[in-house]
Amino acid sequence: MAGGIGVDLENLWIRFGDFVAVRDANVNINGGDFFSFLGPSGCGKTTILRAISGFLQPSEGRVLIGGKDMAGIGPNKRPTALIFQNLALFPLMKIWENITFSMEVKGAGKAERRKRADELLEMIALEGQGDKLPSELSGGQKQRVAIARALCAEPDVLLLDEPLSALDLKLRQHMRTELREIQQRVGITFIYITHDQGEALTMSDNVAVMRAGVIEQIGSGHDVYDLPATPFVASFVGENNVFRGRILEVNGTEALIRTNRSGDLLAQITPAARGVLKPGDEAMMFIRPEALSLVVDAGAHEKTRLAAKVVNEEFEGNSYSVFLEGDGGKRIKMSLPNVGQDRIASKGEDLTLKYELRNAVVMPAGELAAE
Repeated sequence: MAGGIGVDLENLWIRFGDFVAVRDANVNINGGDFFSFLGPSGCGKTTILRAISGFLQPSEGRVLIGGKDMAGIGPNKRPTALIFQNLALFPLMKIWENITFSMEVKGAGKAERRKRADELLEMIALEGQGDKLPSELSGGQKQRVAIARALCAEPDVLLLDEPLSALDLKLRQHMRTELREIQQRVGITFIYITHDQGEALTMSDNVAVMRAGVIEQIGSGHDVYDLPATPFVASFVGENNVFRGRILEVNGTEALIRTNRSGDLLAQITPAARGVLKPGDEAMMFIRPEALSLVVDAGAHEKTRLAAKVVNEEFEGNSYSVFLEGDGGKRIKMSLPNVGQDRIASKGEDLTLKYELRNAVVMPAGELAAE
């Protein structure tokens, strides 16, 4: 199997008439990385994938694969293989024939193809299944066959367009782990399209979060989750409590915000907004539900504490979700692990919550992800 090669998008624009599907995308994907494009439906993820594969020509800008400009090079001449949502396995061909179809097209003999199929079946943990038909396999097994078929063509870059979306939740979670393991075993570059943040965070070396044709942030899963660059990223990737307000003070990388939920609160300025935020600016502060906890002593800094009244509580097995109201009836959610307690609080109870300063981020006000 060939080693992974890098993919670069330079000032990539894709227009359909007056509609801009992708706006000035600049992305550097390292060879051998698992890279995901994450965003809601219609944000331009699949359009980018089609431009990389050659099924769509950019309106402006360049696609480079292994440093080589792909302008004028068709899909069949690019070192890429594409796996679609519907997998498109040939129903009347045996599994081993499906896997080695690209070799048959090139004129390889049956013995050579069968040997290669057996190697790939072993790699995807389907040894001995080569003589079955696709209809005899489960959804997850078909998924792995589609990956083996793509790898048989020996691409340098494997492109995957929401390949797990048709599977049920448990199988999807299992396949995430398998996909990542296969990618690390073969060592080639995977470029993955998804609207599922769990998939992107679990599998990827780096993630590009997209909104309406624009790449809002590129970073590791930790970066986009813990240090979101924009309100859209903060509200799209995982759950978040949003506190709207105005900046009172800026001190280095920290800011004090007069919020609409619980008075004046401290937060760290997200790296993308450092040097930009100043007193008087409208801002949004975000605190994850799991970053909030109960105050049981007077030790917490008063500017990292908030008072709220319990609205209701939900038991979720491994955790409790507590829904509260802050000032002005604004909703706040806290998530606490289940460590054997019967309940966290009673409806109508007044609680004081706290958070670590590093777990609250503030940035200029902007557009949130749709609920």
